[in-house]
Amino acid sequence: MRLALFQPDIPQNVGAAIRLSACFRVPLDIIEPCAFPVSDKSLKRASLDYGPLAQISRHDSWSSFLQHDARNAGRLVLFTTRGATRLDDFVFQSGDTLLFGQESVGAPAQVHACAQARVIIPISAGARSLNLSVSAGVALFQGLRATGGLPQDPARP
Repeated sequence: MRLALFQPDIPQNVGAAIRLSACFRVPLDIIEPCAFPVSDKSLKRASLDYGPLAQISRHDSWSSFLQHDARNAGRLVLFTTRGATRLDDFVFQSGDTLLFGQESVGAPAQVHACAQARVIIPISAGARSLNLSVSAGVALFQGLRATGGLPQDPARP
């Protein structure tokens, strides 16, 4: 399983995704351009010292991401407020790439067209959406749990 962020707007969300990548040992794809320099201080603050533990691939465009060898290993699963399948009804596969769009505008039509599945995380009526890094954590945990990919020996204090 992989985690992918399409042209993220908020460095703190990318920092949190780096932590998810490190803690769950899941590769993270960052599809540029980002709305901030990847060297941004707030990104480093949010990711703390997890950067070296994360498996990060940066792609300079959507097309370069689609051509990446690891991208072709499984399905592209887009998480979107316009999803067709609820998270709790979705059947994950271990090779899935979980893709999240820009915080400000979501994913454009060309990204929707490339996705093999579009999933929505159910939330209360009247709420617009979850934060991107929260959504990524919820989805990634559910996907890893469903495919037996959670860490076997969780870290203990």
